[in-house]
Amino acid sequence: MSGPGLPDTQLADAAPAEPGGAEWTDEDDRTPETLRWLRERRQAYRRQRNRDLAVTGYTLLLFAVGYGSTLGYRFVQRLGHLTAREETAEAVRRAFPAVLVLLACALAVFAARDALWRGPVLVPRHEVSWLLSQPVRRERVLRPAFRLTAALMTAGGVLGAVGCAVLLRLTGLAELGPALGLSLPAGVCLPLLAAALGLQVERSGRWARWVRALTPYAVLVLLLLAGQAALAATGRRSALLETVELWSGPWGWAAQPVLHATGGRAGSWPWAVVLLCAGTAAALVHAFAVAGTIPTRRLRARAATAATVASVLWSAELRAAKLAIGEALADGAAGPRRRLPMPRSRRLVVVWRDTVALLRAPGSVLSAALWTAAAAGTVGLAAALDGAARIASLAGALTLGWFAVGRLAETARLEADDIRRSAWSPYRLGALMVRHTLVPALVGGVLALLAAVPFAQQGGERALLLMPLCAPPFAAAAVVAAVRGPVRTDLLSLGLVTPAGDASVFVFLAWYATPFLTTVGSLTAAVGLSGVLDSGAHAGAVLRPVSAAVGLTSALLFAAVRRARKLHRQGS
Repeated sequence: MSGPGLPDTQLADAAPAEPGGAEWTDEDDRTPETLRWLRERRQAYRRQRNRDLAVTGYTLLLFAVGYGSTLGYRFVQRLGHLTAREETAEAVRRAFPAVLVLLACALAVFAARDALWRGPVLVPRHEVSWLLSQPVRRERVLRPAFRLTAALMTAGGVLGAVGCAVLLRLTGLAELGPALGLSLPAGVCLPLLAAALGLQVERSGRWARWVRALTPYAVLVLLLLAGQAALAATGRRSALLETVELWSGPWGWAAQPVLHATGGRAGSWPWAVVLLCAGTAAALVHAFAVAGTIPTRRLRARAATAATVASVLWSAELRAAKLAIGEALADGAAGPRRRLPMPRSRRLVVVWRDTVALLRAPGSVLSAALWTAAAAGTVGLAAALDGAARIASLAGALTLGWFAVGRLAETARLEADDIRRSAWSPYRLGALMVRHTLVPALVGGVLALLAAVPFAQQGGERALLLMPLCAPPFAAAAVVAAVRGPVRTDLLSLGLVTPAGDASVFVFLAWYATPFLTTVGSLTAAVGLSGVLDSGAHAGAVLRPVSAAVGLTSALLFAAVRRARKLHRQGS
């Protein structure tokens, strides 16, 4: 590829401008000519892209107004009724410090994990493969990418600050003007700090290794913050702990102005704003200084992963996108080669393989344990509520349990992705998939039993039965989802015209989420309507959840066998 002001011989002979490569002098620098030539060639593409973005934004706006206006109105009405009670408003005010710190820490964790596969400096594949190999200054190419990401994140942060101010006004905790002004420091500075953190993780292999190693502990901290917020809402606060959190870093500095707007204890909030702004400025200066030092191999890997994810998302292949991101997050590192003695009976070979797979991927078990702990906490909240709030909390707890057990069924998904992988098995595909439910159900049941121990110590002995009882249907539903076959994109074009628009997308979503909706919906109805969560419930109330779990597991296993047979016929 060549153009005006770009001699072919100089471009062909130039060495990559990457640290560790051959140096080129200022006489070889063709940065202004190259960028000017690219701008001229991209004009038509950018006009078409801007038109496409405008159409997409208009469509999303219509969707938000058409479907979101009614939901937003009902949410505002419900919120007004809840906060009209003084005890509810006081509970929200008590939990607010921990909630704000939780949101700020969650943003940092998300930015660090995102940088492992995409990052704030995302350069298109053609630019990585051609432009960076030319005699151009890397910072002139990479800094605009970082600047664009930082600007987009800041725009999102400002919108979040506006939403926070509106919520504070609706709940009666603060006036709109002061709430908006005091929320802006967090809305502007936290996204910029997250972008700077992501850049550091993207450019440094050591930082990336630390992020991978510390992610489970960071998730545990987030769960502890969520538990702290729940305890604070009930009146059990720790002033010392909140003070340490509010002064321990940017997550607390950003929270102090918002707390001051609500009348909280944040008397020195101007100093917190000064620290937050100074830290953000220093982080941005450092980020712009090192933006051009990201190795090309990392840029190339992230560009390839992002292109793969974008292409499969357009075809609704969420499984392929998840595999691409998971491979990038793992960075190709093999797990520990843990072994177990081979079983004497071939009937145990599937259980043996699934157990070895979990031993070699301990992160899956740890993730399942964290999801189970979150589910147990949500169940405790559901037991303290009544009516529709209890049903909603119970459904949320079962959803978390679904994710917990689903993390343990990866081997079934891998063999369902390509049925040729099941050639090793002495069983047919249907029988093989049934056996793949054993280890997830057993490990999930053990984790649920451990999570139920605190409930038993507080007098809820039935949790020792009910919580592990949910693991078998979740495992069976995970296998059903694994063998459902190729994505039915034809459902998106059924032409189901309704007064609210084409409903084909909802049919597709229903097909995709059938195992989840069936399992969570059935268990929610069985547990919620049986009254087993009531304090004075009789022993017979347990029969309905038990029978529902047994019947649901049997039906899901039958569906898994039928779908596996159909999948085998399609692959033959």
